[in-house]
Amino acid sequence: MKAFTQLTGTAAPLLEKGKPMSNVDTDMIIPKQFLKTTERTGLSKGLFHELKTLSDGSPKADFVLNRPEYAKASILIAGENFGCGSSREHAPWALLDQGITCVIAPSFADIFHNNCYKNGILPVRLPVDVCQKLADQAGGANHVFTVDLEAEIVTAPDGETFAFEVDEGRKANLMAGLDEIGSSMMAASEIDTFEAKRRVSMPWLEKAN
Repeated sequence: MKAFTQLTGTAAPLLEKGKPMSNVDTDMIIPKQFLKTTERTGLSKGLFHELKTLSDGSPKADFVLNRPEYAKASILIAGENFGCGSSREHAPWALLDQGITCVIAPSFADIFHNNCYKNGILPVRLPVDVCQKLADQAGGANHVFTVDLEAEIVTAPDGETFAFEVDEGRKANLMAGLDEIGSSMMAASEIDTFEAKRRVSMPWLEKAN
């Protein structure tokens, strides 16, 4: 997993009637017809498929990620309850395949929120009014933001900064590029020592296996 420390990049505002889109579920992020693979690559073609594609399969010119200025966006700004619905891990995979490594929203569905950390995406919670302000700026001529995980600060194009909070354990893992398995493997020597002592002190457990 790629480490996340500081990100400076284009932010794409996912809007509905001028406001950050709320209740974006995982089926909207990547519909079920794209879930037939366990590969993490190539999923960007299904990302927001119904929002970005016309009925004949051609792209909607006005969808934010189809617009040239947001084609390489690495930050997504959305509304409340982002990632609700099913627990499909393909949702963060599709975002990553698109190049999006940070999502800013007022709130996230719990499972999606957890899946982000497991896959190297930073979910940033900021108040509704702040997300609106950021979305407005992202829709302007300058849509380059900086997200500093170590300092826990988002810097908008106009220079205004907004503080966010991240669980210290998750923050450390993201900055080190570790998922839960990788974090456990950091203690591999201690685990080996424990197992060796257990084999001596409780040999009957070995026989049971």
